[in-house]
Amino acid sequence: MNATTDITVIGGGPTGLFAAFYAGMRGASCRIIDALPALGGQLMALYPEKYIYDVAGFPRVLAKDLVAGLQEQALQFGAEPRLGETVTGLRKETVDGAEVFVLETDGGSYPTRTIVIAAGIGAFEPRKLPLDEAVEWEGKGVHYNVVDPKAFAGKKVLLVGGGDSAFDWALGLQGVASSVSLIHRRDGFRAHQATIDQVMRLQEQGKCSVRTFAEVKGIEGAGKVERAILEDAKTKERWTLEVDAIIPLLGFVSDLGAINAWGLSQEKEDIVVDRVMETNVPGIYAAGDVCTYAGKLKLIATGVGEAAIAVNNAVHRIDPKRKVNPGHSSDLKIFEK
Repeated sequence: MNATTDITVIGGGPTGLFAAFYAGMRGASCRIIDALPALGGQLMALYPEKYIYDVAGFPRVLAKDLVAGLQEQALQFGAEPRLGETVTGLRKETVDGAEVFVLETDGGSYPTRTIVIAAGIGAFEPRKLPLDEAVEWEGKGVHYNVVDPKAFAGKKVLLVGGGDSAFDWALGLQGVASSVSLIHRRDGFRAHQATIDQVMRLQEQGKCSVRTFAEVKGIEGAGKVERAILEDAKTKERWTLEVDAIIPLLGFVSDLGAINAWGLSQEKEDIVVDRVMETNVPGIYAAGDVCTYAGKLKLIATGVGEAAIAVNNAVHRIDPKRKVNPGHSSDLKIFEK
């Protein structure tokens, strides 16, 4: 069995990385477990080249650059990443005379005094285009994320969806793709209004096409995507659009997996926490998109704050003599090293 840590963080996204940093800053040993092969969570897995505008201190920052900074910050005190490992179970056990959690993964057993769940939306995969033949076009013009915008240079791109990702890439592929079209099956969008307004202005300028009540009903091409057969959801009229790439951005199918069996209180798919980010199971905390409470906002900005609250309270739980409030970081001796 591996060594016992003070805090085990489940999830290596922005919230999890900041939790690992805070653990180290408070002198707590920490381990990070993530099913993905690299740290960064969705930022690295789905849109490393996407700009983020609502992180404190950055007028705008590429997702991959934000992750690089978070990773450097998180690992400076020796947190141990265990990547490519999926959580499979949890039990309690007495180790060296003290009761601890033992977190089971498909790669090992990890004793820990406390747990901070920062798993985002859990294990996730893109929601697929609802078209039987779509699977045969994957890798041949159908893509479920944009890892490198340059891969679409000079191509006619069709975005499918009405959320933030669809509208963000309608902007992000400007000047890269030869043309950008966006369709959505309804006339209501889930994206931020400011982004919608920007895309609509591009449409007025002839730089982008947006059509509502439209769905993909077929794909044609000789070994690669060349045309999309589209249908008006109201009139059932069909037409053909010449495209080189179809990018469905329809959200994700997510699952917390074995964590669902831990007896944690949940609302829908979110873990309920109290004001100190603790779940109904003492010693298990949650932060970021995976948790909920009254007034919850699912943002990186709030997630990192929740991580700090969770870790400081975990440190106090481990040793009640240690204050919850860490004080000003500029006064901490750990940085004098």
